[in-house]
Amino acid sequence: MSEQTSQQTSFQLLQDIARDLSGEVVSFPTFLDITFQVRTALKKPDLSIDQLGTLISAEPLMSTKIIRLANSAAMNNSGRAIVDLSSAISRVGIEAVRSISFAVAMEQLLNSKKMAPFEALSRRLWEHTMEVAAMARVIARRLTRINPDEAMFAGLVHDIGVFYLLSRAVNFPVLVNDHLELQQLLVQWHDHIGHALLTAMGLPEALLVAVQEHEQDRPGGAFKNVGDVLYVANQLANLRLGWRDEAFVVAPDANLFPRWFESGSLSTLLAESAQDIASLKSALGA
Repeated sequence: MSEQTSQQTSFQLLQDIARDLSGEVVSFPTFLDITFQVRTALKKPDLSIDQLGTLISAEPLMSTKIIRLANSAAMNNSGRAIVDLSSAISRVGIEAVRSISFAVAMEQLLNSKKMAPFEALSRRLWEHTMEVAAMARVIARRLTRINPDEAMFAGLVHDIGVFYLLSRAVNFPVLVNDHLELQQLLVQWHDHIGHALLTAMGLPEALLVAVQEHEQDRPGGAFKNVGDVLYVANQLANLRLGWRDEAFVVAPDANLFPRWFESGSLSTLLAESAQDIASLKSALGA
């Protein structure tokens, strides 16, 4: 297959996505169904925890993840086991419920049969996503006044553009068989596609900016907003769990982390929060 043919296919895919996301009625992929159900329910001002629990209980994977998150070391310092869904929702809070709905949606997509051609890439992407989400929550909670669950949510959706592009690219055999062209498409467009998708979903402006700019360098110093937290969490995750092909990996600047952390504070943070990060990843993951 020629390089020109692959590039033409990428262009066609991007045109299709642009048309879908710019119309008055946006056609969202089915893997986001559970996310929309939760999003719609959370818009009701009089929604009770029991009502939300009834909705979530219809999705066993989501129920399991919420209970696991409520019992994680990061969210349950008491050590008392939480076994019912309503108590778990009360413990983790609404923002975390929203996060779990996205986690379930993306995991269901990656485990679907149609994504089999991208199995290895999908697994790297999911591991990276969980690492960023957990790291973002820990940084926000320990070093800033930013809502930790908002930071975790940003981590979970920061690469939603990659998930979405993969869900569309699988329908184009040319891209399935041209690994380098696919990687280039994902690297160059995932932040813009993610921004457009989340905009269509009506998510807050601060989150939209954070997602679109999560790989754009910034000066460092104090963590001023969720974008700063997401940027650093993503860079830290890339050291161990990046999703890109080796040909597209950009190593972090050696001076990046000293700009954000005082001498020794990063290693201390990682050591002290290792259990929290592991428990969050376990709750979010399979």
